[in-house]
Amino acid sequence: MFGDLMGMMGKLKETQKKVEETKKRLDTVLIDEKSSDEKIKITLTANRKIKSISIDDSLLQDKEELEDYLILTLNKAIEKATKVNDAELAAVAKDSMPNIPGMDMFK
Repeated sequence: MFGDLMGMMGKLKETQKKVEETKKRLDTVLIDEKSSDEKIKITLTANRKIKSISIDDSLLQDKEELEDYLILTLNKAIEKATKVNDAELAAVAKDSMPNIPGMDMFK
């Protein structure tokens, strides 16, 4: 029984290491999003860190319009990045989870 427990602990540590490696890799995965008229372009990582924002000069005249564009475009970009992040981490967890009784619902 203790051998099984030690094996599971080792597997959990291995899974944790793979999750951390995946998180680091997701810092290099870039997500691009733009407004429908391409007046705002945003790039962020799959870990949801903003890398760049490009704003068309025409938006600099109207503060409220610029704020609306930023909110809409940032939210779309964050949603995309979250989906990529969740899918990648779920795949690592699924492939690496030890066979623990009652935990098969996560596979």
